[in-house]
Amino acid sequence: MNLTNQTKLFAGLLPSLMTAALPYISQAQNSQKQPNIIWISTEDFSPHLGCYGDKVAQTPNIDKLATQGVRFTNVFTSAAICAPVRAGIITGMYQNSIGCMHMRTTSYRRSVENPVEFTAVPPHYVKAFTEYLRVAGYYCTNNNKTDYQFAKDPVPVSIWDDCSRTAHYKNRPDKNQPFFAVFNHLGTHESQNWDISNVKTDPKKVKVPPYYADTEIVRRNLAKSYDNTARLDSVVASLLAELDREGEAANTIVFFWGDHGDGLPRGKRWLYDSGLNIPLIIRWPGAVKPNTVNDQLISSIDFGPTVLSMAGVNVPSHMQGRAFLGNQTAEPRQYVFGTRDRVDESYDMIRSVRSKDYLYIRNFYPNEPFHIWVPYLNKMPIMQEMMWLDAEGKLNPAQKSWMASTRPPEELYDVKADPFQLNNLADNPKYKTVLAEMRLQQDNWAVTINDLGRMNEPEMIEIMWPGGKQPVTDKPYFIVNAPEDRGSKNYQTGGTFSAPMTLAFYCPTHGASIVYTTETGNKPAWKLYSGPLRLAKGTNSIRIKAVRYGYEDSGEISGTFEIK
Repeated sequence: MNLTNQTKLFAGLLPSLMTAALPYISQAQNSQKQPNIIWISTEDFSPHLGCYGDKVAQTPNIDKLATQGVRFTNVFTSAAICAPVRAGIITGMYQNSIGCMHMRTTSYRRSVENPVEFTAVPPHYVKAFTEYLRVAGYYCTNNNKTDYQFAKDPVPVSIWDDCSRTAHYKNRPDKNQPFFAVFNHLGTHESQNWDISNVKTDPKKVKVPPYYADTEIVRRNLAKSYDNTARLDSVVASLLAELDREGEAANTIVFFWGDHGDGLPRGKRWLYDSGLNIPLIIRWPGAVKPNTVNDQLISSIDFGPTVLSMAGVNVPSHMQGRAFLGNQTAEPRQYVFGTRDRVDESYDMIRSVRSKDYLYIRNFYPNEPFHIWVPYLNKMPIMQEMMWLDAEGKLNPAQKSWMASTRPPEELYDVKADPFQLNNLADNPKYKTVLAEMRLQQDNWAVTINDLGRMNEPEMIEIMWPGGKQPVTDKPYFIVNAPEDRGSKNYQTGGTFSAPMTLAFYCPTHGASIVYTTETGNKPAWKLYSGPLRLAKGTNSIRIKAVRYGYEDSGEISGTFEIK
C-alpha cells in the first residue's frame, strides 16, 4: 500500500502510532489464576427478556443468569447490522475508523455484471483483542461466526486457536490453560423470522410497537421472534450446564449479549434504540455483586478492552473501546455513537449520538426514503405488510413516519419520555441547546476517529487495494541465534547449529502477525509467535507463515533445524 495514501486514509489515528507498537505483557490480577471467559452471543436481539421486563418472553435460564450477575441496561452497538458491529467488537475500534463500516465489503457492487468485492485493510497496528489474550497464555476459540470485514473465512489464523463449528474450550491441550471461548447462536437471526406459518407464542399476547400496523401478519411475525427467543434460552441453559459439568463455572466469567437490535423492520439497520440497544449480562463469580443493575452507557467496542482488563492483560492505548470492568476500568461514557453506511447493495449514511436522556440522528441523505431498497430485508413479512399498507394509504402518522419518501436532516428524541422515538424534537426551539450539544458531539467524534464514511468507497478501496488487487503479505524469515550465527542474516530454510540456540521469526510486512507450528498435515494447530523459541537438541521441524488483516496470507516457509 502506498504510504502517502495510507497516511491520508488513517490520518485521524496517527497520534496512536507511537504507543501502539509497545509490547503488551500479561499481568494476572493479584498473581491469582487468570479467569476463564465465555461469550454467549446471539444474532439480531434487543432486550426482549423476562429479566428486562418483557412479560411475553419465556427466558427462565437467561433470567436466572441475570440474578447471578449484573444486568446492564444502557448498552448500544456501534452499528445496527452485524458485520460492521463485529469488526468493531473484535478490534475494539469503531468500524468507521478502520474502513469496515460498509455492510458487507463482499457485497460491494455485487449486482453488476462483473461483481466487485474487497476486504478492508485496517491500520497496521490494529489487531484482534484475542491476539493479546493468546500472547498472555489464553486458549481462544470461536464457534463460529466471524464477519469481521477485513477477511473472508477462514479469518487470519493469528486471531483464534480454533475458529470452527467444533471449536470449544474443552479441546485445549492443557486443561490448566485459561480459555476465552465464544459461542455464537444463529437461531435469532432475522432470516429465522421469515416463515410465520407455524408459531407457538400466542400472537394475541404480543405487544405491537406503535410504528407497526396492528395486523395478524405483524403479530405472527412478532410471535415467531419470541419462539426463537425461547429456543435461545435453552441453548444458554445447555452451555451453562456444560460449564458446571466441566468444573469450570467457579473460575469463569460469562457474558451474554446480542450483536445489535431485533432482526425486524425499524430494528436492525436503523439507529433508533430498537436497532442499537442490546442486552448484556455478565456473571463474574466473587468479583461482582449478584442480581444488580448497571445503567452506565456502554458501547459494543468496549467489550474487547473489558475482557483484556478482566483477564489482567494490558489494554492497548490505540483501542477506542473503554474497559468498564476489571483492573483497567475507564471513566464511564457520557455518549455512545452509532453509524449506518452502505447496507448490502444500497448506500446510506446516518450517524447517531446517544446520551442517557437524548438520541440525536443525522441523515446525510435526506432525499432518500427511510426504507431504502434492501432485498434481504424485504423478505420479512412485517416489511411486506407495511409496504403494502403504505401503498393502500392505511398507515397512521406514527407508522407512516419511517415509511416516508424523505427523511428529516436531523432527528432528536427525549428517550425517557418517548421510548419508541416517534416525536422528533429537532425543530422544537425548547431543545435548541440540546440539539447544538448533540451536533457538536457528532462533529467531534467524526473528526476524532477519522470517520471514513465521509470518503467515497471506490477511493477507499483504491487506497486499500491499489489497482483493484489485494496486497499480499511477505514471506517471513527465520532468524538464528546460535554460535554459528548470532542473527547476522535471515534464513528461509533450516540448517545445523550448536546449542544453545534460539530461533526468531521476522516478516517485512508492517503489521503482520506470524504463526508457527511443528505439526505436519493440511490443518495444523497454528501458534501465535510472540518471541524467540529455544530449540532443543536434536531435530526440530518448524513451519511458519505471516498474516496481515486485509492482505492475502504469505506463502509458508518450512525449516528443519539440527541442534548439536
